[in-house]
Amino acid sequence: MQAIQDISIGREENGVVWITIDRPHKHNALAGHVLTFLAQAVVQESALPNTRLVLIRGAGERFFAAGGDLLELSDVRDEAATKAMADRSRGALDAIRQCPVPVLAYLNGDAIGGGAELALACDLRLQAAHARIGFIQARLAISSAWGGGPDLCQLIGSARAMRMMARCEMVGVQQALDWGLSDQLISDGPDGQDMQTFLAPMLACPVHVLRAIKAQTSAWRNGKNYEQRRDVERQQVMRTWLHDDHWSASDRFLAKGNQ
Repeated sequence: MQAIQDISIGREENGVVWITIDRPHKHNALAGHVLTFLAQAVVQESALPNTRLVLIRGAGERFFAAGGDLLELSDVRDEAATKAMADRSRGALDAIRQCPVPVLAYLNGDAIGGGAELALACDLRLQAAHARIGFIQARLAISSAWGGGPDLCQLIGSARAMRMMARCEMVGVQQALDWGLSDQLISDGPDGQDMQTFLAPMLACPVHVLRAIKAQTSAWRNGKNYEQRRDVERQQVMRTWLHDDHWSASDRFLAKGNQ
């Protein structure tokens, strides 16, 4: 386990990297240095050739991340400072959005405000039974700032996004699953059978195949047009089809058919 300020990194032999926001005494609030180190960790770990998946979680069981650090943000008082804060924080989450391997958020607890924006910056969300997702920025008389609003609209549609943000709803796991806001209930913790069962098919994919899939979903998320997305697909099938792993898998499949 590697630790930097308020961030810890754990690497597993199967290519899974766990990045933990480690400030439970502050409800895992996303201070500026936390966002910076989180983004750096995602970039560095995803660049390692054997990394298959990155999972982000918060320390403890109460909060995944409780938004920005309000004490730090209380000094952001003018237009220039507000723009700088928003751009810096959005840039940190963009490192997650643009990560070349799948990034999953394990919502060990509530993801609220900026923490909800972080959760939606990830590709998938795995949610503990007690965890909730809340775009509650309006309680502070502000709107989302770090790219989470567009992510929310894209994920669940504008009407539900309006409902969540304007009513400051805290969305539990069943509603999140129904809306497509969450992808899996994890009822028995990060080391339990639910997590293992969900991750197993992804871990069965070769690293380069997961990266090829992520390239296609990133092209959609980044607003590439139809032909550009088709070009990305063609590039990735060239890399995967011609790889030895494809021919080994094909030979195994054909051998089974002849038995």
